[in-house]
Amino acid sequence: MDILPNAHNAVIPVEKFTEYALNPQKQKDKSVAFEKALGYNLENYQKLIEEIKSNLFKYSAKLKPDMGFGQRYEVVMHILGANGKTAKVLTAWIVESSTGITRLTSVYVDND
Repeated sequence: MDILPNAHNAVIPVEKFTEYALNPQKQKDKSVAFEKALGYNLENYQKLIEEIKSNLFKYSAKLKPDMGFGQRYEVVMHILGANGKTAKVLTAWIVESSTGITRLTSVYVDND
C-alpha cells in the first residue's frame, strides 16, 4: 500500500472546512452532504480534520496528473461521522514542487 508522501506532516488548512467544504454560504451542496452523511458542520469541523489525519495511514494514495505545481494524489477513505455513520470521503492532496509540503486541496463526500 502506498500511503501519501509526508503524511505525518501533511498540512490540512482549517479554511478548507470553515470557508469552503462545511460552509453552507460558500458550498451548499458539499456542506449539506457532510451534515447528512456524517453529521459534520462548522461547529465540529475539528473532529473531521482529526478523522482525516488518522485515516491517512489506513488508505492508499492514488497518483494523479501533475498540473505543474506539484505531484497530486487522491486518498479515498471511510470516515466515521459525528452521527455514528460511516461514509466514503475523497481527499485530494498536492506535494508542492516549490516547498515539498504535502497539503490538502479538496475534500468531499463521495456518493459513488
